[in-house]
Amino acid sequence: MKFASLGSGSEGNALIIAGASGTTTTTVMLDCGFGIRETERRLARIGKLPQDISGIVVTHEHQDHVGGAFKFARRHRIPVWLTYGTFQAVGEEACKDVLLHFCRDSEELVIGDLSFMPYTVPHDAREPVQYVANDGVRKLGVLTDAGQSTSHLVQALSGCDALVLECNHDRRMLEESVYPPSLKRRIGGAYGHLANDTSAEILAAIEKQKLKTVVGAHLSLKNNTPELARAALCGALDAHAGDVMIACQEEGFDWIAIG
Repeated sequence: MKFASLGSGSEGNALIIAGASGTTTTTVMLDCGFGIRETERRLARIGKLPQDISGIVVTHEHQDHVGGAFKFARRHRIPVWLTYGTFQAVGEEACKDVLLHFCRDSEELVIGDLSFMPYTVPHDAREPVQYVANDGVRKLGVLTDAGQSTSHLVQALSGCDALVLECNHDRRMLEESVYPPSLKRRIGGAYGHLANDTSAEILAAIEKQKLKTVVGAHLSLKNNTPELARAALCGALDAHAGDVMIACQEEGFDWIAIG
């Protein structure tokens, strides 16, 4: 299994996960917050075409995650998996002429050679979930858009070989930012986004015996820095700075093989 990011942040998110079995390859897009042309451009950068995508798996209804998902799926006839709450929040019209499959917390879904386990997270959306991807040998955990740690998400992410973990903001930078108080409360609240120190606490709490790859993701451009995020994650891992990658908004990151 391998994975790559088309971009990660408040301006758009899409994670590409690929698994192979024999001569077949399954490629799945986790969220799609970019327009059709921009998604196609970013896919080409990692050597993929729209017709390579076997399915789109959605986490929640916020535009930086689904802004292009249903348009892209409709254009290229790609099925979409989402919770019923997300479907209700997005609206039936947005999903028109798209093949939909519904999923829910703790019920595994299978797309070709990959399986995905949805797990509920605390976020200000209708029925938000994140996912752990599995190719039968390796596991990739993904956690963004959560305001706090829960025992449920710690359990879901334990035992992964690789992890994409939100490091949205540094608490001091957010507090000192020019954002209005209401927005600060939303971002820093229990149903907002993960601060660096909370992400480090999650990383410290999960079972890490097989964990070899950690990528910090969904960084705020105004309320965080890659250096602060990396330092927090390295502290939880007792690792060197070079052992932790950081996803960016413009480029995401290129393919990472889970070995």
